[in-house]
Amino acid sequence: MKTKVPLFTLACAIFIYSGVAIAGDESDLMAMLDEFLAHAGESSAHEKFWAEDLVYTSSRGTRTNKPEIMASFEDPEGAAERAAGPAYTGEDVDIRLYGDMAVIAFKLVGTPDADAEDATVQYYFNTGTFLKRDGVWKVVAWHATKIPPPE
Repeated sequence: MKTKVPLFTLACAIFIYSGVAIAGDESDLMAMLDEFLAHAGESSAHEKFWAEDLVYTSSRGTRTNKPEIMASFEDPEGAAERAAGPAYTGEDVDIRLYGDMAVIAFKLVGTPDADAEDATVQYYFNTGTFLKRDGVWKVVAWHATKIPPPE
């Protein structure tokens, strides 16, 4: 005797599975962002985070790419600046999934070291576009906008 799976049961299973996949991708992306921000001063974090075909627009209005970002880690002056740089965290993170693409928008908070000359906390709006290729999420586009201090 053949067993037939009712169409409704099959549809429910697909819906539940896709919900689990979405929840898993969202938590993976959140963990990826947190890990990157915690280690933003390390070249290995950038190697893992950015796609080879990255387009990055900085808060200063300049465009760059992954090879230029990675090359900046070879500059001794840049390494010293990163070591003394602020600690970064993300607030108000909004993750939107579109299949194998995701957009993450959040407020980046740069908190300077207590010994820094300028102890002003800096805020930025950041938006990143992620693609999942061969099961791995990477950033293909990034845009940062500095939030002016309140007047």
